[in-house]
Amino acid sequence: MELNNIENLLEKYFQGETSIAEENQLRAYFSSSNVAQHLEQYKPMFGYFSHAKEQKSTYEIPLQTKKRNTAWLSIAASAVVLLGIGTYFYVSESKTNTAVASKTELGTYDDPEEALAATQKALALLSNNVNVGIESVQYINEYEKSKSKIFKQ
Repeated sequence: MELNNIENLLEKYFQGETSIAEENQLRAYFSSSNVAQHLEQYKPMFGYFSHAKEQKSTYEIPLQTKKRNTAWLSIAASAVVLLGIGTYFYVSESKTNTAVASKTELGTYDDPEEALAATQKALALLSNNVNVGIESVQYINEYEKSKSKIFKQ
């Protein structure tokens, strides 16, 4: 009966389904002197696990920490921050200068006759563009008339 139990445990062991208690049973069986002849091939494997479990490593692993030179890193970070701040102020200053210059040029006239002439010019440009748009709409109306004659619904 015990031999069948050991064979079943071995099968479960190789499929990876054994519990720790069952593995301890296998280890105890293969470390004993009365192992069945056809199971002798597994004795060194379980003997190795028992032997390896008792071994302790005496080799000391040296832990070396790398010392980084943080002085250069902090100097480089400071330079990047200062460069970024300087660029921000330079760009914002140039934007405010162009905004002030463009604000003074937009639609301010001291002479009323000059303002009237500029307004008439702008309205004429607008009228020309609107007329072009109206001509396009007339073409669309012609198209709709032709289409309705061809495709009577």
